[in-house]
Amino acid sequence: MKNIYGVLVLCINFVYSQRTPIISHITQKSIKDIGGTTELKCTVLYAADFSVLWVKVDKERFTEPVTFSSGSSLIIRDSRLSLTQDTDSNSYTLQINDIQETDAGFYRCEVMLGLTNKITADTELVVRRRPFISDNSTRSLIVNEGQSVKLECYAGGYPSPIISWRRANNAILANGVSIYRGNILEIPVITKEDRGTYYCVAENGVGKGARRNIALEVEFAPVIMVPKRRLGQALQYDIDLECHVEAYPPPAIIWLNNGVQLSNNQHYRISHFATTDEITDTTIRIITIENRQYGDYICKASNVLGTAEVIVTVYVNGWKQFQKYRHHNCIYKHLCLLNKEH
Repeated sequence: MKNIYGVLVLCINFVYSQRTPIISHITQKSIKDIGGTTELKCTVLYAADFSVLWVKVDKERFTEPVTFSSGSSLIIRDSRLSLTQDTDSNSYTLQINDIQETDAGFYRCEVMLGLTNKITADTELVVRRRPFISDNSTRSLIVNEGQSVKLECYAGGYPSPIISWRRANNAILANGVSIYRGNILEIPVITKEDRGTYYCVAENGVGKGARRNIALEVEFAPVIMVPKRRLGQALQYDIDLECHVEAYPPPAIIWLNNGVQLSNNQHYRISHFATTDEITDTTIRIITIENRQYGDYICKASNVLGTAEVIVTVYVNGWKQFQKYRHHNCIYKHLCLLNKEH
């Protein structure tokens, strides 16, 4: 009877030893903050005679697998890592302290049955990451007035960031709001008023949000404004004619009188002052004005998209000065018609 019992025990032990190992438990997906701690536990049955490994794997196969441990021994020497083997529960626990962004990924528990034969189970460590703007987002854009425009912004991080759009100085967006949420900001018909800096902001509640400044330049034909279209001045006094020009690209600006382009000399002083890339203020000073300098002056601005011009009229200021001006001009017969009309 004893012999039969001994044989039975031997048979049971033989069958038990021949059973294929199985992974009965592995830690579920864990989400941790940077600087935190995680424990990855793998419980294996019937694996006393087999090697059990913890391996970090890249499922997209951009990088090679990294083996952290084999059996009860760490292979990677890192003070942040520790390994515990519990023989009672047949478990292997990999602990990671002071978690970093680079620790995120998939971790695989492997039982090596042979050189090419193994059983595996995977778990994922997700590390909460502050947002970052992706490289495929818009950086800057130059368009013509009237075109449709799309500004795109994409971001990574965990949890997935929320994207919002704003303009510098909280200016109103083209859709009539100050804040728009979404990856793509569309402007169906852009105007020069839409030019400027746009902010793409990505937020997910982890740390400070990410922001990208996007410069949107709108090319448009010149637009000219003048403070006064008619100015009076007495003889022998200076007078300034002003012109406010908006255009992009920056325009060429000239002043004309009687079809002749004016330049700096003893009679005129011309200056241009660009306050921004799109705005230029130009002034022409008529120095000690003479009779022949009364009349119409043209402020003209041109760029690749068009040309604009405005007439500014300079007239004699004061009745006595006007009489003197008329009398002087009647020396020329073709101007004496002015006297006949009066």
